[in-house]
Amino acid sequence: MQDIPEDKNRPVEQHDAWRALHQHFSVVERTHMRDLFAQQPDRFEQFSLEAAGLFLDYSKNRINRETLSLLCRLAESVDLAGNIEAMFSGKKINNTERRAVLHTALRQQDDTPVYVDGQDVIPEIRAVQQKMRSFSDAVRDGEWRGYTGKKIRSIVNIGIGGSNLGPLMVWYALKPYISADLSLHYVSNVDATHLVENLKQCDPETTLFIVASKTFTTLETMANAESARQWLVDALGSDEAIAKHFVAVSTNEEAVRAFGIDPDNMFIFWDWVGGRYSVWSSIGLSLAIGLGMERFEEFLAGAALMDRHFATAPFDRNMPVILGLLGVWYRNFYHTSSQAVLPYDQYLRFLPDYLQQLDMESNGKTVNRFGQSVSVATGPIIWGSAGSDGQHAYFQLLHQGTHLIPADFIIPVNSHNPLGAHHHMLISNCLAQSESLMRGQTLEEVDQELADLPEEEKVLLRPHKVFPGNRPSNTIMTEQVTPKTLGALIALYEHKVFVQGVIWQLNSFDQWGVELGKKLAVPLYKELASLRVGEHDSSTTGLMRYVQAHMVDTDA
Repeated sequence: MQDIPEDKNRPVEQHDAWRALHQHFSVVERTHMRDLFAQQPDRFEQFSLEAAGLFLDYSKNRINRETLSLLCRLAESVDLAGNIEAMFSGKKINNTERRAVLHTALRQQDDTPVYVDGQDVIPEIRAVQQKMRSFSDAVRDGEWRGYTGKKIRSIVNIGIGGSNLGPLMVWYALKPYISADLSLHYVSNVDATHLVENLKQCDPETTLFIVASKTFTTLETMANAESARQWLVDALGSDEAIAKHFVAVSTNEEAVRAFGIDPDNMFIFWDWVGGRYSVWSSIGLSLAIGLGMERFEEFLAGAALMDRHFATAPFDRNMPVILGLLGVWYRNFYHTSSQAVLPYDQYLRFLPDYLQQLDMESNGKTVNRFGQSVSVATGPIIWGSAGSDGQHAYFQLLHQGTHLIPADFIIPVNSHNPLGAHHHMLISNCLAQSESLMRGQTLEEVDQELADLPEEEKVLLRPHKVFPGNRPSNTIMTEQVTPKTLGALIALYEHKVFVQGVIWQLNSFDQWGVELGKKLAVPLYKELASLRVGEHDSSTTGLMRYVQAHMVDTDA
């Protein structure tokens, strides 16, 4: 029996659907996927679907039709449909910050009103997008020039967190579409090396800086921005150069003006856009310049296709819902602690980094949205790397380690760089790894492989070559990584994270755990500069004194 709406705020493990899943798990826990495939000749057809230019095969999971049905029942019991509607309609589902969550409105393809505090936000979104279009066209066409009259050739985005990871990942993923006349650089680390090494590749006369900070007070971002400002002024000999070489993505006009940037060159975004969901906003200005606004809009359109699918498809045919529910199945019933993301495409090398922030900052919580301690395990550790490199680094652990680690394989059918047999080899490796994780290798198969060896060698090798398999994975395919399919892929994972947050009863859109470290860094910074040490624990005090004793230059 489906839980009634009044029950939806109970701890999730008290829901009838959760209890039913526990009972079901005790029955299917030891079922091997080899047997599931043998029993279900149409298993691939049953557990695969296509949406927004992406194809998902989730047949290599430790589930059957009853598992999926019970997981969908769980989604119903926590009113997932109501939560989806609340997000898309602009309700303030970020309850701790009393904010709407409307990154989806940024990629909406029509002008259907979306209201926040009684105001339709779509006209303002369109105005910002038009401003992005005008500016990006001006830079690309050479209408916007630097202080000395030279055309802009380098774009340096200075940000951190979502103001960096999103644009960085998309830039690299869409390199085949970036203008050959422009080089894009992304600086986030307050370690001066990151800025210095990027500036070595830039000419001050032809470099445009985009300073991306909502408050224009972010410590790391502003330190990098001030140093970039000094580099530019030293090279061009005038503070007036700033106006032609710096623009801002921010909401703090006063601070932007004080920096020397004309507010006309400030691109706004809104408090209902979280940092890790902001690549769709003016935070994507570097991408609009590099790609051209038309392709940036294709990127938005791909995400909008996934939004529509997520909002309308039934749960058992809904790609983000299925991925989210599978994540809950493994995290809470198999007690897995991590999830591997394995893109078999070099252009997607930064996708695991991006998804780390998206997932771990959203759902790495010990307190639910009601202010209570969570009663079940929440967000997993997200990790991974590009393609076949991982096979020669950590796949041994995936296959034979003591950890059960679900994996997402992601691969385009067609490469942007077809070269001989390379892509066929890449696809073969990807499919072989997912198959071997599922199948494993039996003693009989090992003995057949070792048939020609002396018995002594067989005895030595048998235990090392037998492994159980039954390790779950999803495979996500697309014809090619394009602005549209990349937009859909990112939106897919955004919504997956949201689904899991709803199930775990979390606010997936705040990040209070990040704030304490930022707060404590301020007095430590002042103490380093003044050669004093305040009141801290003995470890922090000892480390501070060591630094002060050995630092060559303490001027900051």
